Amino acid sequence: MFRAILLQRAEDKSTLAQLQELDESQLPDRDVTIAVEWSTLNFKDGLALTGRGAVVRQWPLVPGIDLAGTVTASRSPQWRAGQRVVVTGWGLGESYWGGLAEQARVDAGWALELPASMSTREAMSLGTAGFTAALCVMALRDKHGLKPGDGEVLVTGSAGGVGSIAIALLGSLGYRVIASTGRPQERDYLVELGAADILDRHSLSAAGKPLQTERWAGVVDTVGSHTLANACAQTRFHGAVAACGLAQGGDFPSTVMPFILRGVTLYGINSVLTPNDERARAWQLLADHVSREKLERMTQEIALSEAIAFAPNVIDGKVRGRTVVDVKR
Repeated sequence: MFRAILLQRAEDKSTLAQLQELDESQLPDRDVTIAVEWSTLNFKDGLALTGRGAVVRQWPLVPGIDLAGTVTASRSPQWRAGQRVVVTGWGLGESYWGGLAEQARVDAGWALELPASMSTREAMSLGTAGFTAALCVMALRDKHGLKPGDGEVLVTGSAGGVGSIAIALLGSLGYRVIASTGRPQERDYLVELGAADILDRHSLSAAGKPLQTERWAGVVDTVGSHTLANACAQTRFHGAVAACGLAQGGDFPSTVMPFILRGVTLYGINSVLTPNDERARAWQLLADHVSREKLERMTQEIALSEAIAFAPNVIDGKVRGRTVVDVKR
């Protein structure tokens, strides 16, 4: 038997989330069984647990888009008992049973071996948010060739999980980071992570001109909508924007002008179906350049038994940085 949060659909199509004792026979028929040690609460998890968004595609479902733990059994020669792994994306916690449980069973191709220097708790302090931030930085740095001396890099939604880790990662790599936030009380926190200055998010969140004064050499945008449109309109000639979120909205009220008149490049970041070789590079980048001190600064810990009640805070923007879940409590 093992504990897990189980989502079920009521007759009125509302979501019922309960912490239950499940039998191992209820686990999916997949190749690799994992003793989960840590999971996380992300925005998608908050939507799934509260039923506020159409995230769940299979009923009943164990939510949790991230997990880290140790392999206990494997039918695949790719894995053996005792290996430490992290699993993010691949539809986990949406279409397939996820990480908010003491045990999980996943396809062999979904698991990734942790960098040797990283603990399972640190992996979940990073989680999908950190992985996504790393993919954004890789798009700007490796694909686009953005160098630290090229100019300022804007990070929107900076007090959230992706934003916090993007600031820490970019700052460690030597970039001058400007953090956009609607929470001015988080200035000290953002500067400690690596931000050189703070920008009030309201200067970006309303409708703006299709071309504006050039400022940003690069952008990591977690917000979408008018914020993304304004960020593109302010990006310098041949600059680049990595878009990975839609906290403000999924619309993009912009024009082609930044792209055809300034040669701005817009990179779309999808962290769900990223190939494993790129995943490995992203996780190693995080292991090498996000300090444990900064990671701990942005992380709070809750028990599995607290996750259901805590979930609305994630959706309502009341959580700073990252939330890890100790599935043993």
